[in-house]
Amino acid sequence: MPSISSFLKILAVLGIAGGIEAMPRPQPGHKYPHRPERRQDPAPPAASPSPTAPVAAPAGGLSDIDILQFALSLEHLESNFYSQGFQRFPPQDFSALGLSEANIQALQAIGETEATHVTALTSAISATGAPPVQACTYNFNFTTAADMVATARILEAVGVSAYLGAAPLIQSKDILSTAGSILTVESRHQTFIRAASAAAPVPAPFDTPLGPRAVFTLASGFIQSCPEGSNLNIPAFPAIQLSTPMVTAGQSLVLQDTAQPSGAQFCAYVNQGQTMFTPLQQGACTVPQGLAGEVYMMVTGQESVVDEAVLAG
Repeated sequence: MPSISSFLKILAVLGIAGGIEAMPRPQPGHKYPHRPERRQDPAPPAASPSPTAPVAAPAGGLSDIDILQFALSLEHLESNFYSQGFQRFPPQDFSALGLSEANIQALQAIGETEATHVTALTSAISATGAPPVQACTYNFNFTTAADMVATARILEAVGVSAYLGAAPLIQSKDILSTAGSILTVESRHQTFIRAASAAAPVPAPFDTPLGPRAVFTLASGFIQSCPEGSNLNIPAFPAIQLSTPMVTAGQSLVLQDTAQPSGAQFCAYVNQGQTMFTPLQQGACTVPQGLAGEVYMMVTGQESVVDEAVLAG
């Protein structure tokens, strides 16, 4: 997958997600999603998997506890993202983007649910006797409220893809049920953020699952360091560096170093659970037509996106 900056460029131009200069103010007849009135009584505790013993991993795969730890790592990242953003940007900065008071409260509620996910996953892992991974030190590189909202679209999209990709790997029905209950909420997060930024709330009929290594490749761009014992044993793919300033469907996409990665044969575009390949020749490949929703790019040595075939991502 591209570096974070290149990833934003691709998503923005393909109409998927990405940077926004400002959010348009509501037009007559257009209504943004509104958050229900806040309850004063405390919310009930989130459901968590039953404290059963860790389930053994399939051959060559991750155990259920590994997957829970990976999910907790992502939830730590998302929770810290919203916490840092709202500490840095006051409500009037979001109002200047065209968000109503109800929209701002809804965005804050997303951060609150991410924090609840952290609590639920931490409890579930602790109940098995395993020490939960801790939060890392992050750099989200946002300087404006608009940057924060643009990055939120990316993070929530990756969150949906992560839970979808992990679902077939989970052995415990209890853990699968809990992961599913988080997935549906992550999807609601992204739908709200897309609608609030004047993008199509439902851009495609299917979402795109991603495997743990591909997800960690994207997340690692925001991680500066982690406490000892909280580093996941998941290596990130080498980053794709693009020389193409803007990317559109049908355009030739050019790598900064046309000789790297060595052995590269294809550009792979993962979208809606399917993969489209275009030949990589002299460091350039064509962005295919018909992409919608979240699109993830990889450079491969064959027409496959299994981890062994991905040379950069």
